Amino acid sequence: MTTLIREIAFDTETTGLNPNDGDRVIEMGAVEMINHIPTGKTFHTRINPRRSVSEATIRITGLTDDHLKDAPFFEEEHVVGAFLEFVGDATLVAHNAGFDRGFLNMELALCGRDPIPDDRWLDTAALARKKYPGAPASLDALCKRFDISLESRTLHGALLDSQLLASVYLELLGGRARAFSFDTPDTELQAGERRTARQRPHKLPSLLTESEKAAHAAFIETLGPDCLWKQA
Repeated sequence: MTTLIREIAFDTETTGLNPNDGDRVIEMGAVEMINHIPTGKTFHTRINPRRSVSEATIRITGLTDDHLKDAPFFEEEHVVGAFLEFVGDATLVAHNAGFDRGFLNMELALCGRDPIPDDRWLDTAALARKKYPGAPASLDALCKRFDISLESRTLHGALLDSQLLASVYLELLGGRARAFSFDTPDTELQAGERRTARQRPHKLPSLLTESEKAAHAAFIETLGPDCLWKQA
C-alpha cells in the first residue's frame, strides 16, 4: 500500500517583523499537498491584529488598518479552530520557516492553544540553500529559477505565496517526475546502477482462444524449419 504524505504549504503576513515586539499576524494562507502535489484544498483568512500595520507591511502586502478592521480575531473558533482542523497532523512547509513558526506559535499561545513543534516544520529556504549553495534563495528567486510565473504577484499575499511555495517545493524535491512512484528511491541506487523495470509477480493469463492458438500454430508451420519461433 502506498503511504500518503500530507503536507501544508503555509505563509503568514504580519504587522511587522518581531512577535516579541508585539507584532501580530494579519493574514494566513495554506495549501494542502498529498505526496508533494497540491490537492486544490486551501485555507485563507485575514485577521484583525488589534494594532496598526507598519508602513513596510502596507508597501509589501497592500493591507491597511481599514482592510483589517472588520476581519475576525485570531482566537475566534472559525479562525484558529478551522485552521488547526485544516492542518491536522501534517508537516508545515514554509519559506524561512522560523519566521512563520514564531508568529503562529505566538498567536496560538495567546489564545491558550498548544504550539506546533519544531519537528513538524520544513524550511524550503534552508532546502534551497543546501541544494543551490551561494545562489539567491528568496521565493521570488526560486520561482524565476524554476520558471514559475509571478505575473499575478504584484503584492505579497499569504494564499498566493503558499500556492507559489507549493510549486517551488515540488521543484526542490526534483520536479514533477517525482510524482511517479517506484519501489527503489533514486537515493538508494549505487553509482552507475540503472533502475530495472518492476516485474509482475505472476504472468497475466492469455486472452487467446483455442481456435486462435491453433491458427497461430498452423501459420508458424508455414514458415519453414529455420523459423525463429521454432528455435525458442
